[in-house]
Amino acid sequence: MTLIILIGPHAVGKMTVGQELERLSGFKLFHNHVTIEMVAPFFSYSTPQGRRLVNRLRQTFFDAFCESDAPGYIFTFVWAFGEPGEREYIEGITAQFEDKGHDTYWVELEASLEERLRRNRTENRLQHKPSKRDLDWSERNLTESAQKHRLNSVDGEIERSRYLRIDSTHRSAGQVAEQIWAHVTTG
Repeated sequence: MTLIILIGPHAVGKMTVGQELERLSGFKLFHNHVTIEMVAPFFSYSTPQGRRLVNRLRQTFFDAFCESDAPGYIFTFVWAFGEPGEREYIEGITAQFEDKGHDTYWVELEASLEERLRRNRTENRLQHKPSKRDLDWSERNLTESAQKHRLNSVDGEIERSRYLRIDSTHRSAGQVAEQIWAHVTTG
């Protein structure tokens, strides 16, 4: 089995690329908002209760994925580089899968802030992420997060043989997914 972790800032296209990658690979997409939206009617993700519940749900899914006979999964995550616990979280998921003999790939996406603001309003994003439908809040959250956190790595920060970084600013989700799938299938 293979796990592909798509990382990158808000609205960079992780879910949309993941959907295209799902079509190419037959892997199942588990985008980060699946659990966030499940919890949202009860707790905001910004609360300790909301974050704890989301993380417990994700861990339950990861446990099940590791034991399944599926060919692979795709997970998306906004990584705030430099924030305590973020790297450890991704490394923990990676170790969980690799300890079971599964392959893991980290794929980092980047795009300009202007392009991310445009993507923030796409029909596909709003369809699958109800919490993003308040566009004033969503755009403010996106820009404030970009100012407050470093949401892409710096050169040399990630040293993994199964790592790929792609600037998706001027590329379609299909083109990015094809590049990722080529990377995964050539090992």
